Amino acid sequence: MIADDHSLLREAIRHAFDQHKDIEVVAEVDDGVEAVRLSSELRPDVVIMDIMMPRLNGIEATKQIRKLTPTTAVLILTGYDDDRYVIGLLEAGAAGYLLKSTQGQSLVRAVRAVYDGEAILHPALIGKILRYTTFTEPADRISETKELLSKREKDVLKLATRGMNNKSIAEELFVTVGTVKAHLSSIFSKMEVASRTEAIVKGMREGWITQEDVPFEKNKK
Repeated sequence: MIADDHSLLREAIRHAFDQHKDIEVVAEVDDGVEAVRLSSELRPDVVIMDIMMPRLNGIEATKQIRKLTPTTAVLILTGYDDDRYVIGLLEAGAAGYLLKSTQGQSLVRAVRAVYDGEAILHPALIGKILRYTTFTEPADRISETKELLSKREKDVLKLATRGMNNKSIAEELFVTVGTVKAHLSSIFSKMEVASRTEAIVKGMREGWITQEDVPFEKNKK
């Protein structure tokens, strides 16, 4: 489903998807309220969401969609790269964040990726999260994590935090992509999240992922 208040952009996105038989646009909406309503009714696999829309903005619409239809992945496509929007949308449960300067084929690849359970998190976005995250390592939380996740699950989560996709993680750990997906599914269940993005954000917020796990300095601009 495409949610954007600019009809020409919706038409361009639909045209990009029309070239691919494995992707079907089931609906187009021009405001956040309709995006939530139709998501609940149609339960699309992926919603492409703008931030600034009439009646309900993309952040609130994403929160409601993730609550009503947790199996729906929300991919943000916007002209805004402000830190506040990035953090707010990732915390709301968005699976990815792309700018409207993205080329059509890149958008198609992104939709396939979030449908496959991957997060579209450019390393620069992780850097933005770090600037707003206070890393703490209380003993009880570190102990809880060790008991919560297996060693291999922790390895997978840390590599995901570095922006690696399933294929790259599989190559790094010398396992199959299917094994990585199975580990991620287990991680989501144990952490009570629905996506890789939520797992990364929660891991940072809870102190389960440390600064040493991420190849960025916290205050790097």
